[in-house]
Amino acid sequence: MKKLVLASPRGFCAGVDRALHIVAKALEKFGAPIYVRHEIVHNAFVVSRFKAQGAIFVEDLQEVPEGATVVFSAHGVPDSVYEEAKKRHLHVLDATCPLVQRVHMSAKRHHAAGRHVILIGHAGHAEVEGHLGQVSEGCMTLVRKADDVKKLSFPEGTELAYITQTTLSVSESKDIIDTLREQFPNIQGPVRGDLCYATGNRQVAVASLCDQVQSLLVVGSKNSSNSSRLAELGKEHGIPSHLIDSVKDVDPSWFDGIDTVGLSSGASAPEDLVQDVVAWMREKYPGIEVENWVTMQEKLKFPLPAELAS
Repeated sequence: MKKLVLASPRGFCAGVDRALHIVAKALEKFGAPIYVRHEIVHNAFVVSRFKAQGAIFVEDLQEVPEGATVVFSAHGVPDSVYEEAKKRHLHVLDATCPLVQRVHMSAKRHHAAGRHVILIGHAGHAEVEGHLGQVSEGCMTLVRKADDVKKLSFPEGTELAYITQTTLSVSESKDIIDTLREQFPNIQGPVRGDLCYATGNRQVAVASLCDQVQSLLVVGSKNSSNSSRLAELGKEHGIPSHLIDSVKDVDPSWFDGIDTVGLSSGASAPEDLVQDVVAWMREKYPGIEVENWVTMQEKLKFPLPAELAS
């Protein structure tokens, strides 16, 4: 191994950074335990660290004692969850990413205008469940791929709109949107979908990286949609690509006959996990050159809820 090239930007986006600060500040201000509905972000190490500090992760609000403090994850939640929290007098700190909230508002706006909403996303993902829960049952249809679109049929005169999961790959969302617009010329929705800036930026960085490396490592958990997309992008570029939770998952045989490796991380992966891989590479391959490949710099930050801002 001669060279390791790090993609930049990588790692935490503004939405994830805000969500993690909300949990940390809540623990500091209110003390343990606090409850978090769903994983605050999809990263096993982040969740494990917060558990050690007194955060209790639940999937159902029934697991939260009445009147307790609960944080809603960065992925967003259905409206029914807010209603349940209010009924049970829970103290809610909402860590939903502002960019996810923007998609929620789009869904509500289209629904209020009488349009049936088509959601492009992955069934079962926490963000998708949140989007589906923004409108009345039966008023939104989920599609995963272009072939799903081709099977859609609506009564004549039905007005349509589409929204997208924020962490899809640029290419897959474009294909599906193109198919939607071809099949339903009057459909409403953003030309490029609702992909968040961080998703796009990290995919651009990895695509650029793939042109100069022979193999790709992506640090991130397997249930992280944006991390998985980065690894898939490497494979689409024809190079061996591996999604790893941490350096412990690295298999030295992956680098047999490889001179240059690229390294990136998903928007929910801590930078210290990336640096663990860098340290392992330096120890394993003395004299290896480490380069930071910067395609752009991100400066966006989202404010904390007012009660935690001080």
